Amino acid sequence: MHRVAERRIKIAAARADFLRFGHAETQSVPGLVAASWQRSFSAGVDAVSSQAVFHSDLDLTGRLMRCSEPVIARLSDEMAQMPLSIVLTDYKARILSRSETDKTIGTLLDEVSLAPGFNYAEASVGTNGIGTVLESGQPLYIVGPEHFLEHLQPFACAGSPIRDPLTGRVEGVLDISCLSEDASPLMHSLVRSAAHEIERNLLVDRSQRQQALFEAYVRVDARTRGAVMAIGGTVVMGNAVAQSLFAPAEQWTIHEHARYLMIAPGQPVDQIELSSGKVVQIRGKRVVVGPDVAGIVVVVDIVSEPAPAPRLTLPPLRGQRVQEPMSGDNAESSAVLHDVSSLLGKRAASSVVTALTAGTPLLVLGEAGGGKVSLLAELYGQIAPLGRSVVFSAEELNEHGLHPVIETDLAVTRPMLYIFRNFDRLNAAVAAELDTFLVTRQATAYSRGVAVTVSQPDLQADLAAALPYTTLLHHFETSVTVAPLRHRIDDLPEIVTRVLARRAGLRPATVSAGAMRVISRYPWPGNIRQLEEALDTALLTRPVGAIQAEDLPAYCHGGAPRLLSAIEAGERDLIVGALHKADGNRMRAAESLGIARSSLYRKLKSFGITVTDS
Repeated sequence: MHRVAERRIKIAAARADFLRFGHAETQSVPGLVAASWQRSFSAGVDAVSSQAVFHSDLDLTGRLMRCSEPVIARLSDEMAQMPLSIVLTDYKARILSRSETDKTIGTLLDEVSLAPGFNYAEASVGTNGIGTVLESGQPLYIVGPEHFLEHLQPFACAGSPIRDPLTGRVEGVLDISCLSEDASPLMHSLVRSAAHEIERNLLVDRSQRQQALFEAYVRVDARTRGAVMAIGGTVVMGNAVAQSLFAPAEQWTIHEHARYLMIAPGQPVDQIELSSGKVVQIRGKRVVVGPDVAGIVVVVDIVSEPAPAPRLTLPPLRGQRVQEPMSGDNAESSAVLHDVSSLLGKRAASSVVTALTAGTPLLVLGEAGGGKVSLLAELYGQIAPLGRSVVFSAEELNEHGLHPVIETDLAVTRPMLYIFRNFDRLNAAVAAELDTFLVTRQATAYSRGVAVTVSQPDLQADLAAALPYTTLLHHFETSVTVAPLRHRIDDLPEIVTRVLARRAGLRPATVSAGAMRVISRYPWPGNIRQLEEALDTALLTRPVGAIQAEDLPAYCHGGAPRLLSAIEAGERDLIVGALHKADGNRMRAAESLGIARSSLYRKLKSFGITVTDS
């Protein structure tokens, strides 16, 4: 013990000389540590004031986390009697997870920002058991004065790189940290052994998932003469036919749509139009390994190669030919829902135009607030410029019945489209009236276009429950699904422009680039209706000019992966307000809130709050 203390004193003296003169007698300092000191000094790290930088763009669900979790859990159980912390980082030295066997060590590590999200690269915080491991590429044991930063002196850490067994690339670092007085050389052996165990898990995981995907791809390719592609994680494969039939941009579109089909409900079969005008059918087979989908293998057939269809030009929002719904309390969004340049939006618009032109009854599905009524009304206005769209609310029909509200329209000779909103909410009596109306419509020359919207996402459950509207489904020959806004992020600039034009009226209002970045990152669970509400709030704050990020409601700055409680939502709003007042400066925001900087970063991550640097 005396020799250990004497050695640390010598290293501390050598470090002091190095910081004072830029060089020192380093005979008592390990060569790797001395080299790290020099790199830290050259990188401009201040031994007294430098702090770890926080990052929010972390992969917390990837292979490294998945393969490390059981190893870290076992190591925590085995070391439960020793006050230490087990840290996992990615290949950039950003901390992905931290677990501790003692609350005290956790509190002390919070003070030095050794916490999830912070970057412990050597160029940021100098010599340490994470960044220096990545720089040297080998396991290291850094104790007390060997650390470059002053505030890391009380700690000892043993780190080991985690390498992908197939590529040899360093995927991250496993680190064990504790107070220097609790340190033991055993930590070095433990962390190396645990890192090797994670590497074995990576090998098994990669092997199983990629092997399963590869085998499925080979089987499908062997019995198919056409284009075959396999997509899973970062792996993309395609046979020679696929490479020859489709340009790189077309292949990318097919890959992205295949990823959508991989996680979408139902059979992974679809037909899409590529930017070149080719219409292709995609038939997929999901590859499942254990509880997870490892990827998808698709066969792609060209259905037709027409000239690209002209872009539909939508009329302006003002002068819209939509009669106001009978009940305005729950009115569908009046903003134009789609931008027909996007794949999903263009496909929905095309299907609606086909059905309305043919006069066939149409069922439109989609999440609440997605603008299904506006889609129908806008496109009908293009098909029949002299026609009129009439919207019937299920709530009002349930109160007054169907016939009193449509009898006055029977004598009208011009084209007309009846839109029944929230069709799934009709009661049994109105459903029976509508059934009679649809039978009469089909049997006589009387012609009125009919479309209904359903916001309920689970038709299977409704069929099982025998809800009144399910008895009417046989009247409808075509159904169209309107994709939620979160699946059409590329359409947001166009949609925001249209919504803002309507809500701002004659006021000169625009959206700044920073505000658009915030809007694009938010998932919009309430779809266009929620987007309208957010822009209304922003216009109250900034009636004219360019809407800034801070003008948007607090929830727009968050993408929390869970539903927040009322208390958490209030706390989130306070944090967002403090950040805005501090011009995005996290340190000043933490001071105004009276919390530690590390605590603020944890809450930012927990609530999904992103901060746009000014």
